[in-house]
Amino acid sequence: MPQQQVPSEAEAGPRTSGAATFAAWMVHLYTATGVAVAFLTVVAVIEGDTVEALWLGLVAMVVDGTDGMLARHLQVKKRVPWFDGALLDNIVDYLTYAFTPMVLLWSAGYLGEGTSATVLAVIPLLASAYQFCRVDAKTDDHLFLGFPSYWNIAAFYVVVLDLQPVSVAIVLLVCAVLVFVPIGYVYPSRTDLLRRLTLVLTTIWLASYAVLLVQLPDPSPVWLAISLAYVVYYVALSLYLTAQRSRATA
Repeated sequence: MPQQQVPSEAEAGPRTSGAATFAAWMVHLYTATGVAVAFLTVVAVIEGDTVEALWLGLVAMVVDGTDGMLARHLQVKKRVPWFDGALLDNIVDYLTYAFTPMVLLWSAGYLGEGTSATVLAVIPLLASAYQFCRVDAKTDDHLFLGFPSYWNIAAFYVVVLDLQPVSVAIVLLVCAVLVFVPIGYVYPSRTDLLRRLTLVLTTIWLASYAVLLVQLPDPSPVWLAISLAYVVYYVALSLYLTAQRSRATA
């Protein structure tokens, strides 16, 4: 049997590098699909299909929750150093987590009517525009500093709970103020403390999101409790970590 020749390092290198670079670009393309999801969400809102818009919001969250892990695993910064994937991610997140949820709430009448509804929609957009431009929006210990523009989640609960405009206004204004309050919020895929538990609970929450959408307009109290329990866990862990950081820097 003839001996199989092993390619030299010089011969294998370019092919490996090319494949790795291609994989890095595929990750960036995966992130960029969020722009298409945002567009389709606006289309669903225009057509009056609030539930479809929320389903698309779930797709956006799955993409956002997985693209970073893929990027770190495939070392996209090393493979394509001149392309800013973080900036792309911020553009997509602003569209899917801030802009489209406000369009949904405004269009569906959850913000009331007239000028006050328009102003109420714009306030979270301005607060998030500020936050997305902060260089310290993500801390070195992997926390989001200030309310992390989860307007899509706020919109989800507004629809599921069928909140009235006054209640919605209170929720949005409080969250907008919290953007500027230096509380550290858990980054589910990166915060070290209880990361595995957080990822498991996050997956369960995403499942509850889907179940509640299927059940609309009559969501199950059990699934609603499961969903809200995760929110309580997330807030409690965030406050605990914020207190820990304060003690460490005191």
